[in-house]
Amino acid sequence: MPYATVSDFRAEGVTETQASNQRLEALIEEAGLMIDHICGWFFEPRSLRLKLDGHGTRSIEPPYPFIVATSLIIDGMDHTSALSEVRNFGAPVLPGFVAPRIAWRDERSWIFPKGEGNVEISGWWGYTELGGGSIYGRTPLAIRRACMMLVMRLLPWLGDIDEVNNARNQWRVVEEKSRDQSIKFAAPAAGSSITGDPDIDAFLFRYRRPMGLGAV
Repeated sequence: MPYATVSDFRAEGVTETQASNQRLEALIEEAGLMIDHICGWFFEPRSLRLKLDGHGTRSIEPPYPFIVATSLIIDGMDHTSALSEVRNFGAPVLPGFVAPRIAWRDERSWIFPKGEGNVEISGWWGYTELGGGSIYGRTPLAIRRACMMLVMRLLPWLGDIDEVNNARNQWRVVEEKSRDQSIKFAAPAAGSSITGDPDIDAFLFRYRRPMGLGAV
């Protein structure tokens, strides 16, 4: 599912004259892929089969938040029946979430044995939050807003350079004089900027994936 919908933009006042449904859908997809790339993971439930490295410990860190599992294979042996003994520190995320982790429950003496790609887990993955009426959760509202803001930046046609520049630099306007048509801009974003727009960066920064998680 996309992080935003055409109806979201219609509700915000974007008319069909400004952008057709087809163009909005394309821009929403482009913005969503940009968010996934920037943040390092995705924000919707996706069905995946991942192969992870065991480290001889009771827990393992996957590259994406884990929602629900459908199978577990370790060193080629099916352990799906033992999934009820696995604790999931994943999605839908709760306050205090830092990084995803899957661990055997305290009463188990099992470990994930050392190996390269020897732990295979199939199921639903994705950084979601509570809400939306689904056990899988929903796309975080801040990600939805960031997607919409990115689409609005992409909305001007590339052939209209003035409109493109206005969309990219609107956040930098600190003073505007309509009589003289004079505009004063703030300094360009610092090198630490993610998108070049600090308002969008503020949404995305806290959703970025921690370094060194898991292995696909």
